Amino acid sequence: MSINQLMSTISKQDSAFQENFEFNTSLSSDLRHALTQVVDHSNKQAIDKHTERGKLLVRQRIDVLIDEGTPFLELSALAAYGQWENQFPSAGIVAGIGLVEGILCMIVANDATVKGGTYIKETIKKHVRAQEIALQNQLPCIYLVDSGGVFLPEQANVFPDRFDFGRVFYNQSKLSASGIPQISVVMGSCTAGGAYVPAMSDQTIIVKNQGTIFIGGPPLVKAATGEEVTAEELGGAYVHTSISGVADYLAEDDVDAVRICRSLIQQANQKKAPKAMEFAEPQYPIEELYGIISANNKKTVDPHEIIARLADNSEFQEFKKLYAPNLVTGYASICGFQVGIIANNGFLNAEAARKGAHFIELCDQRRIPLLFLQNITGFIVGKTHEHQGIARDGAKMIHAVANTGVPKITLVTGGSYGAGNYAMSGRAYDPEFLFLWPNAKTAVMGGEQAASVLQTIKNKENELEHPLIKQFQEESTAYYSTSRLWDDGIVDPIDTRKVLALALSVVTNKPIEKGKFGVYRM
Repeated sequence: MSINQLMSTISKQDSAFQENFEFNTSLSSDLRHALTQVVDHSNKQAIDKHTERGKLLVRQRIDVLIDEGTPFLELSALAAYGQWENQFPSAGIVAGIGLVEGILCMIVANDATVKGGTYIKETIKKHVRAQEIALQNQLPCIYLVDSGGVFLPEQANVFPDRFDFGRVFYNQSKLSASGIPQISVVMGSCTAGGAYVPAMSDQTIIVKNQGTIFIGGPPLVKAATGEEVTAEELGGAYVHTSISGVADYLAEDDVDAVRICRSLIQQANQKKAPKAMEFAEPQYPIEELYGIISANNKKTVDPHEIIARLADNSEFQEFKKLYAPNLVTGYASICGFQVGIIANNGFLNAEAARKGAHFIELCDQRRIPLLFLQNITGFIVGKTHEHQGIARDGAKMIHAVANTGVPKITLVTGGSYGAGNYAMSGRAYDPEFLFLWPNAKTAVMGGEQAASVLQTIKNKENELEHPLIKQFQEESTAYYSTSRLWDDGIVDPIDTRKVLALALSVVTNKPIEKGKFGVYRM
């Protein structure tokens, strides 16, 4: 037995374990049901019309594209879930990372069976986020294009602002300037702004009698000029491969287009995905996480028990074990990828903040990626702690999180409240990936605390309590968050190790650089 191997103290016969297990398996079942709903959505008429044309469905296209037998890390699968009367499953676009010819690629694929592949604000946010991840991690981009452009009734919410539709093409320019290959496969309509996706790619493939590219479609052309023209005459595959030169390769069908795409990736002179070293599985079954995650979010969960089921051979070399134990820090490997882990074990106090900043500096110096296991009610409050300068010490950790050069991956395993969200690398601190467990809660504070604060300020009894509690409960759920793309997806606890390994393979795809730190006020 290794000196660093964690020993679990959990008893599976314990009533609390069994209650937790039942609660979390129910959450897992709900998650899988929600994912099934967005994959097999109810617009059967659109699906039948799509397949009758000989077109593959969006996830079938991705299955054919990626290397056989390899996983696909789908991001934000539940985008727009619970909004728009669920008429935009997955926000009408599938984005994720997979191996193509042994090379990690970002794949962005329109789902034409969802409102013709048009873009609402969540679609744009998802597309832009995928490009940001590609730029951060130097991933070639493959666009499987089948889109009618902007969803016109929402034009005011998707067209003019900084991170609206135009940002997609801005990012394409930045990716190109960084030398990151971009390949478009036009498998359907590319209308209006959507026409610039293939036009701005390095190489473009178009499927004959199926793909079209035009700035304005036949109805707009007729309205603007009076000219009557078919879609094929205006911007079909023959037009763009033999007359305009907008497309470079003519494909017979979806499968042929994917074959050409794979060959282009092979020729792109990109390095193969990093291979993990040999590793041993954890000493404890990952399914036991269901019994460890508390059904009551107010209860602290010992992060050592979580780490023991995620880390290779359950080994964890803990840093400052006896100092500030409310923040657990140390080194582990996940599927052969080395990582520095920062995990909450209660409130963040001054000592914990200093410990966290110190550990981040060490990982930064050694160029080791960071994994934040976030379950935090926030920084500790009270007269004594304010007098001791908790704000100053908290600022040290926030400086370190913001300025480290190493990749950050955040997993919210419970609550994520207040400034604790920031110090533990919340969305505002640009982690390369941020995932949630189904039980996760994210809010400025708990609903009961918010109601109590407002009652005290307004000196009113119970007037605000119940409505505010209900609002906070609804707005803090994992589904509310992921629908609005505040994260990169909800992960079933038993899939966590696999997902983290895929994420670590992505963030180690490029050289890890040292950060530039500012002034830590001692």
